[in-house]
Amino acid sequence: MDWDFTENIAFKALYEAFKDSDETSAFEFLSSDGASYYLELTQDAAGEGLDLGDNETMEELQEEIIEYLENN
Repeated sequence: MDWDFTENIAFKALYEAFKDSDETSAFEFLSSDGASYYLELTQDAAGEGLDLGDNETMEELQEEIIEYLENN
């Protein structure tokens, strides 16, 4: 993936909200309290040219976000 989501303001807000939450699972967080942050981030990704209509691209983005949240 060519887009560095970690520099995105929506991702930074998502990251802070996840770290401030009691949730240990990034997937669960994105499905609940983090959903609005995730939506904004995916909208920004589409604005940066990522084809999120492509399931493979969407899955890759989601996996990278979850991995980053859980490992940093």
